[in-house]
Formats: sequence, C-alpha cells, structure tokens
Amino acid sequence: MGRLDSILIVGCGNMGGAMLRGWLAAGADPARFTIVDPYLAEAPDGVALLRELPERNFDAVLLGVKPQGFAEVAANLAPQLTGSTLVLSMLAGIELASLAAALPQAAGWVRIMPNLAAALGKSPMALAERGLDAAARDGVAALLAPLGAPEWIDEAQFDLATALVGSGPAFVYRFIDALAAGGAALGFTPEQAQRLALAMVEGATQLARQSPHSPGDLARMVASPGGTTEAGLKVLDQDQALEKLVAATLQAARDRGAELAAYAAASKES
Repeated sequence: MGRLDSILIVGCGNMGGAMLRGWLAAGADPARFTIVDPYLAEAPDGVALLRELPERNFDAVLLGVKPQGFAEVAANLAPQLTGSTLVLSMLAGIELASLAAALPQAAGWVRIMPNLAAALGKSPMALAERGLDAAARDGVAALLAPLGAPEWIDEAQFDLATALVGSGPAFVYRFIDALAAGGAALGFTPEQAQRLALAMVEGATQLARQSPHSPGDLARMVASPGGTTEAGLKVLDQDQALEKLVAATLQAARDRGAELAAYAAASKES
C-alpha cells in the first residue's frame, strides 16, 4: 500500500477540522478530501461536504465522530469498506480490537492521538496500529507528517499518550496563564503580563527544540549560582513539587482515559 490519495473524514469537528486545515496549509490538494458531517455548515474551498456516506471507495477513512456515535457510523460504513481501505480513528476509548470487530473489511486500523496544533503543522501524534505492514505504516506516517510529528507507540500506552499529547496543551496553557497571573499580581498590567509570558514561552520552546541540550540542562544553564533564576527554581524544585504535580496531573488524565475505554467496552457488550 502506497500513498493515501483519497481521504474520507467522517465527522469534522474541532480536531478533524484542525487536521484538515493543516493538510491544506501544507499544500495538499483539497480534492483529496471528502467530509461527511450532517452539522458542518461549510467546508474549505475544493473539499466536498456530504451529509451521508457516499457509495465509493477511499484509500483511508478518518473517524472523527463522538465515541458514542461509533456503533451507528460503523454499521453504515462497514458495507462500503474494501480490503484496500485503512481506518484511522481519533475516537477516545475505542480500541483497535473494537475497530477491527466493527469494521472487519478494512485493510488495517490505526488509532491517532493528535492535538489542535495540527492546524499549524506542530502537533505530536501518537499512533497505534493493527494489521498494517511496513509499507502501510510508512503511508500513514507520510499522510500525517505535514501535521507535525507522528510517533508509533504500543496501544497499551495510548491512555498515557492521550494525557500527554491530547490533554497536554491545556496543562501548558494553564501554566502560561499562571505565569501571566503571577506577573500581573506583582505589578504588570494583565495585558503586559500575558504578552510577555506568551513571547517567553514561544522563544523558550523554539530554543529547546533546536538546542542539543535537554530542557533540564537548559534550565540549569539559565540559572546562575545565587541568581534570580535559581531563587525561582528553588520554589518549583522544593520537595519535587512541580514534578509531583505534573505526574499527578498526567496520571489523572491517563486514568480517566482508561475509565472511558472500559465504559466503551462495557457499552458495546451490553
């Protein structure tokens, strides 16, 4: 299996829309994409928007509906799949085994965990697959590469990937907001504090990406002995406060993902 030229997007909400914008911004031909969504008001120029599933074959189907709508979508989609169509799913809690059981005619199944930065080509993307050979894996990676950084993982780690990749931006935004709020509390106007915090985080992120040093090493390089940075780091590092808080945050999100998967499995069985 080579290049995935025709993509059917079933359910194009916030995440599906971000992925589509990322593909188009990277220069993909809009004619490669067809959307099926009964609620979407309009599609980007050149992208077909349908209200019902079309009777034609696609190289890949991207599922972006709510998880609770999966059973109905799968029942309608299954008769139209062929052995050459890959199923890509963003549905939280729907495991590969469930995808394969509901859509057995597909050529293979892939779970994807991106985030909204896909619209900018900056999203990490955790991928887990079932039934793909090396060529198919390369084809999926090539399809997703314009959206950011795809990375194959074991499905057993998917709830953790959801916490880090999917939920992670919200945690970063909260930290930026906290930096801005702290700056405002100590004398900046809220607007100044937010501009400075955002610009600082953007620059620090770019430097961390391009530097040969790890983020931990970069933090130590910024902190002169007895200086201002060291004074602030001592607060974050006291009793490993920041590490413990972040680990607890990721664990809560990961465990909730596992609960949702268990609920989806139980609902399917009932």
